Amino acid sequence: MAQFEWRTSLCAPDFPAAQYEALRLRVTDHTPFNSLAWLCAAEQALGEDECLHILLGWEADELRLCLPLVAGRERFGGWPFRVVHHLGHPLADRLALLTQLDGAGMRRALALIRRRMPHALLQLNELTEPVGEPSALTHWMVVSSTGERRLSCRVPVHLISDADRQEVSGDPRYKLRRARKRIAACGAVVRRIVPDADSMGPLLQAIGEVEAVSWKGDEGVGIFATERSRRWMHNAFTALAAQGRVRVVTLELDGRCLSYRLGLLEQGRLYDYNLAFLPQHADLGSGRVLLEEWIRWGLDEHWHWIDASRVSLENSSHQLHERMTGQLEHWRWSFYSWRPSGLLLGLALRLWQRLKPALQRWRAQRATPDAKPAPHTTPTTTEGEHATPSHSQR
Repeated sequence: MAQFEWRTSLCAPDFPAAQYEALRLRVTDHTPFNSLAWLCAAEQALGEDECLHILLGWEADELRLCLPLVAGRERFGGWPFRVVHHLGHPLADRLALLTQLDGAGMRRALALIRRRMPHALLQLNELTEPVGEPSALTHWMVVSSTGERRLSCRVPVHLISDADRQEVSGDPRYKLRRARKRIAACGAVVRRIVPDADSMGPLLQAIGEVEAVSWKGDEGVGIFATERSRRWMHNAFTALAAQGRVRVVTLELDGRCLSYRLGLLEQGRLYDYNLAFLPQHADLGSGRVLLEEWIRWGLDEHWHWIDASRVSLENSSHQLHERMTGQLEHWRWSFYSWRPSGLLLGLALRLWQRLKPALQRWRAQRATPDAKPAPHTTPTTTEGEHATPSHSQR
């Protein structure tokens, strides 16, 4: 039977880092956002109103579960509710659930979480699921007042092969050719960079300045948009660069960065995490050229995959869609407690799921009065069960 313990810091000297890393490597779909380097940086960036609790599950001397959870308050309908997220939310693009416990162990883990961290909602975002295996989280559905499993996004991935040594066909070929001609005409050059801990700071400063004047900076949605996120990115990427896991491709003119793509390398898979460009050079088409550079770099160093680490669920504009050979699904799991606040939020969710299709049909009829509405199947969420609205918008 699993034995559980609570910790309050991943950065503490007595945290079982070696056992954690062994567990992480045993979970085959782990990502850089599961690494201690990333999670410790996330811990150091927590706000004063956020509290970290780490649940460890042991079988003999082997670590079988690690769940670093952050408790805070979020507003729904103007009212504050206690909500728990996985450490790293919302800047962790893809996570694996680090558990090898059986169903009974997972149910005990949830009971411990609810006792230690009373909440209305426990939500785990951007989780991938092991291929051909049921998720361990299904055991939490039947002991929650309401549960929901919702698709977050379908991420395009590209399997690197010898075919990539040839010029891409179709419309992307002409877009690439035009972009290369414009770049050559202005004298800009593409660089590959493998930063270390010393060079990572100045490089982050340079690319942060590019993001600040891009549309991401204007809208405040970039990874350097706030003091908290800047501190997080600096600590995380410096630690990951020290481990040799950061890759950057840039387009530069006279030593100035015009455009960049920032990636993380894990087990031969390059996660395309962030990009930006100077708006006055938008017509160069540098994003597509730098994506091609990722693929060529992968050929040279025998990477296996190029991933968009996360995209929008609907109308994604990521350029990897032009080159993708497959897709990976990210899921958001929501577990509503049996506390009055959890029952209230779960009831609100079920009511919204019933009302939303009718509201969408009404809007569609107003937009096109003469169009005949398409039939719609309403996803349901019942108490003690889970709903899987596979086409829900985020």
